[in-house]
Amino acid sequence: MPDLLTSRAATDPDHEALIVAGQGSLTLAEWDERATSVARALPGPLGGARIALVFGARDWLDYAVSWMAVLKAGGVAVPLPDRLAPPELAYMIEHCGAAAVVHGGGGTAFPHEVPHKLPPLIPYGELSGKSGTGELPELDPLALAQILYTSGTTGRPKAVAATHANLTSPPVHPKRRPFAHSRHLVHAFPIGTNAGQVMLLHALTAAPAVVTLPLFTPARFAALIEAYAAGTVFVVPAMAAELLSARVHERHDLSSVLLLGSAAAALPPAVAAGLTGAFRNATVANYYTSTEAAPAQTIMIYDPDRPGSLGRAAGGSALKVAGEDGAPAGPGRTGEVWLRAAAHPRTSYGGDRDDAFRRDGWVRMGDLGYLDDDGYLYLVDRDSDVIKSGAFKVSTLQVEAALHEHPAVADAAVFGVPHPVMGMAVAAAVVAGGPLALRDVRAFLAPRLAAHELPTVLLTLDALPRNAAGKVIKRELRRMAEE
Repeated sequence: MPDLLTSRAATDPDHEALIVAGQGSLTLAEWDERATSVARALPGPLGGARIALVFGARDWLDYAVSWMAVLKAGGVAVPLPDRLAPPELAYMIEHCGAAAVVHGGGGTAFPHEVPHKLPPLIPYGELSGKSGTGELPELDPLALAQILYTSGTTGRPKAVAATHANLTSPPVHPKRRPFAHSRHLVHAFPIGTNAGQVMLLHALTAAPAVVTLPLFTPARFAALIEAYAAGTVFVVPAMAAELLSARVHERHDLSSVLLLGSAAAALPPAVAAGLTGAFRNATVANYYTSTEAAPAQTIMIYDPDRPGSLGRAAGGSALKVAGEDGAPAGPGRTGEVWLRAAAHPRTSYGGDRDDAFRRDGWVRMGDLGYLDDDGYLYLVDRDSDVIKSGAFKVSTLQVEAALHEHPAVADAAVFGVPHPVMGMAVAAAVVAGGPLALRDVRAFLAPRLAAHELPTVLLTLDALPRNAAGKVIKRELRRMAEE
């Protein structure tokens, strides 16, 4: 991985790789030089030691330098979101066996009050102010480079390890860099998430400068797009819904956007359709992957004739839907979704048994879905989210898609709650522009859904509870409904 930065910095040193709104920028040459300096300042040799990195959203530039420095020094970088609760942060630092924690400014709160022994805490400023002349090690492409924790929406986050070979796949030809139609790519993904790490890799390999908004709001995000005349924009579905609800396209010039990508979760069809109207020159694309499966992915260019599809395998990836016996399911038959990358696969880390990984490189996505006759993927639901109500199995994704069609609904999530007769019943949580009664929601959904799919419980919230990756924490919604 460090060789990619060094070689590109040598040929295009003044190319702006990273820009953080309100904080500054970093050229390829600056990134390489600072990372080399910090690598020599790290207590070493690291020899595969895990170094946890905890930086705030405004510290993206220092984080990028630290991440590359750990790799240059032969260590394993462990990016952690600074938004974590102290016990979660302490758990991850202990679980990965971190030899040290490098952290940024901004008063990051470390969990001293949690009864866990923490490794040495090293402020980034102490490293950036030092200079060294030590030789940096030669790196094995199959050596571990990064440990990333999953979002943990259904339980404790799991550690996923990636080698240098995994992170550098697929290889990028200098004359065919991704997003060459753009001078700037805008996103607002946080540090320590798979989506955030993908943006960091784009800063290293793609054609445009990657522009980060530290804290997402629809107005700031739209203003940033307009200010940089961004040709490429990446969001998660929740951000997309907020942009549409705020009607930012009526106040900002978004005509420069030619590609609008959505990641981290399935994009509801009504939201995708709304994006095509708000970003009139943009191709709207839905990217489907996971922390465990990357860089394997499917890509779907929004097609009103296939509004709910997540597309087909892309970039040399392989896709299959299999039954319980592991045999491929036929077209239209629901089964488990699996992806396989054309790269050195990722693995679980820390001794935890993870059934998502198979020795042949296939990764279980944790989703139920099916393929149509043309090989396009459609999700039915997260395996853990399917609501078993009486004799029926209800897809929360299908109910959520119908809720997003309601003109007053800005965001929605569907989940199961206990029922004394049916076992589970359908519940919905919505963010609405005004008062919304359960009977009105059921009346709106009745022509769109079967009777057993209609919500029996409705929560109206100011915002849905989400983790750092932008995914809804449904166990929190269940707790709210029970209260």
